[in-house]
Amino acid sequence: MIKSLRLPALLLLAAPLLGGCFAAVVGGAAAGASAAHDRRSFAQVIDDKNIQLSAYDNFNKDKELALKNNVSITVYNGVMLLAGEVRTPELKERAERRVEGFEGVRKLVNDIQVREPEGFWSQRRDNTITAHTKTALLDIVDLPGFDPTRVNITTVHRTVYLMGLLTREEADRVAEVARNVAGVERVVRVLEYKD
Repeated sequence: MIKSLRLPALLLLAAPLLGGCFAAVVGGAAAGASAAHDRRSFAQVIDDKNIQLSAYDNFNKDKELALKNNVSITVYNGVMLLAGEVRTPELKERAERRVEGFEGVRKLVNDIQVREPEGFWSQRRDNTITAHTKTALLDIVDLPGFDPTRVNITTVHRTVYLMGLLTREEADRVAEVARNVAGVERVVRVLEYKD
């Protein structure tokens, strides 16, 4: 019985020492499933996920920002997107300062709106819009080589943010499809072009 408890006890004691490794493993596992069809390298997919996790960790240390506002952080191919709502211009600047300076971030896009953050039901509606947009992209079957899993979709306050590494033709079609999804008020391209 004592022998069977040694390994779990050692792992529990070592966990604080392996915090950075744990983040890399979690980021790698989360990235593994989608990396098969991605145009980014596997290493870039893992880097993006780890940057995103680290940015959220740093952001959440500011309890006023994390608990009283609604900010989404997305990282794709070294581009970090901040979207959502904060109550004051100072909080918008503070949110950007909390996440800037991460190694591997080539560009930071801050599209946080200064307004009263929306509640639970509005966020649920945004999640539904994201799901409907992802489903609608499955209808794009006439573009050779197009894979809808290459498009990262984030929806905040009925604004759909498109991230990915696409051809211009793919980007135009994706934006057109997203614009026609019920409930979408605005489409923002945070895309990089392959051609």
